[in-house]
Amino acid sequence: MARELVIQCPDRQMRTVPLIGQRLSVGRSSAADLCFAEDAGLSRQHFAFEVEGDDWTVQDLGSKNGTYVNDLALKGRLVLRPGDRITAGHLIIVYSPADGRAQEGVVVFEGGAPPDSPSTSTVITSLEGAHQTIVLERADPRTSAPMQALIRAGQELAEYRPLAEMFPVILDLAVQGVNAQRGVLMTLEGGTLVPKAHKGDGFRISTAVRDRVLNDKASILVRDAQLDEAFKGRMSIVEQKVHTMMAVPLQTKERIIGLIYVDSPFVLREFTKDDLSLLTLMANEAAIRIENARLAEIEAADRIMQRELTQAAEIQRRTLPDTAPQMPGLEVAGYNAACRTVGGDYYDFFPYPDARVGLALGDVSGKGMPASLMAMALHARVQVLAEEPLDLGAFMTRLNKSTCVKCPSNRFITFFFCVLDGGTGALSFASAGHNPPVVVRAGGQAQTLEGGGPPLGILPLAPYCEMKARLDPGDVLAIYSDGVTEANDVDQQEFGEERLIEVLRQHRGESAESILKAVNDAVAAFAAGAPQADDITLVVAKKE
Repeated sequence: MARELVIQCPDRQMRTVPLIGQRLSVGRSSAADLCFAEDAGLSRQHFAFEVEGDDWTVQDLGSKNGTYVNDLALKGRLVLRPGDRITAGHLIIVYSPADGRAQEGVVVFEGGAPPDSPSTSTVITSLEGAHQTIVLERADPRTSAPMQALIRAGQELAEYRPLAEMFPVILDLAVQGVNAQRGVLMTLEGGTLVPKAHKGDGFRISTAVRDRVLNDKASILVRDAQLDEAFKGRMSIVEQKVHTMMAVPLQTKERIIGLIYVDSPFVLREFTKDDLSLLTLMANEAAIRIENARLAEIEAADRIMQRELTQAAEIQRRTLPDTAPQMPGLEVAGYNAACRTVGGDYYDFFPYPDARVGLALGDVSGKGMPASLMAMALHARVQVLAEEPLDLGAFMTRLNKSTCVKCPSNRFITFFFCVLDGGTGALSFASAGHNPPVVVRAGGQAQTLEGGGPPLGILPLAPYCEMKARLDPGDVLAIYSDGVTEANDVDQQEFGEERLIEVLRQHRGESAESILKAVNDAVAAFAAGAPQADDITLVVAKKE
């Protein structure tokens, strides 16, 4: 088992030194292995640690002021036992084998009695109480160690650092500020405390202490865990030789975002109420800086996301037609408006020889980026399969099979495709679960193009068939996504299919572009004051 020394130096700072080799001398001379030149109470070569079999020993080297082990003068060579306390000059050194047990993570929370009962060993305060304690020191901050520690913390935390780099800096400031031996900083992530920085391992913290800090915003100091009724019987305290400990909340005004825990496993010094007040105020300042850093990172991530969404929207727009094709005997027009930056609707035109044109409109379930990615994948597949479809039933079947291979289980696509002959008005179409398009005849009668198979991406072996219809001169065909008919007003009433048919009927004598604009204007007027809830896509074809 490895051995180590825990040393409180003359400046009251703590350091840990592993015992390696055969001998380690201590004194004021630069020739000593551990040199403390500023400690006038030490001789040049004061005492030494030496290996003896499997143990370490300590012996005085004829020093002027003597060496003491557990407050008894050292007369000869003494075999050290874990926890032995060696003092010389202004040094305090504790000998202890390093804990070789496997650690159960950085922090383990365990049951224990809450520190509610009166005890001379336990001190509980709050952020307000800490302010009242420290404010008395502000008259002359030059002579106030707590104020100097707070000033240093403010200066260190004022520098810009990424959030991940800030946690160890905060913990170092806390450990040094109160002269602790170990410490851990934890933040609340989804209701669970997650260690973000630690000095030491295997912390075993009472769930009662944790809950008191988080729920009551209390700062807790246990001066001597070996004497405190709430802790002295716990094996973890005995095993870790925890002597004094503090736990304080990372608190921003009224919100708790985590806690800082520090302890000292050896009887070198006890934490004081001033230490508790200092640590509480440092944790408060640190919590504010953590929250500010988090907000800054969120804002930076939002800016990056918005920039990427804008670029994605531009890419998606380029997959849609710039203009409608000019076809003999036909007028066609198309429109798309995403309810978010990017959307899941798609439409396209496919000019064929002999005055024929293919019209496509798809609607991916869901909204936003996932739907837009699937819409762009649909666009790519349709581009390949729609070059010259001879049978629209076979076309839709192949499109469904390729979509099922890549479609997530919680997504699907409704899709309509037709080929319209500008010369004869012959209309061939196939539908995959899409809203039935509306045909308004020149005389004002309306019908819907019913039939078809299930949406794309659900059943790989689903059958689809080609169906027929005809447009005569003056007839209007409207293919639309459900964002048109399901647009809501402020009273949550839907625009509906009947209103759509009525708008088409009223404007059937106009051009395809004018009819499309009339529908969009009617939807916008109906939903005035209500946010757009879904992507809106519309394709209009009119037989001349």
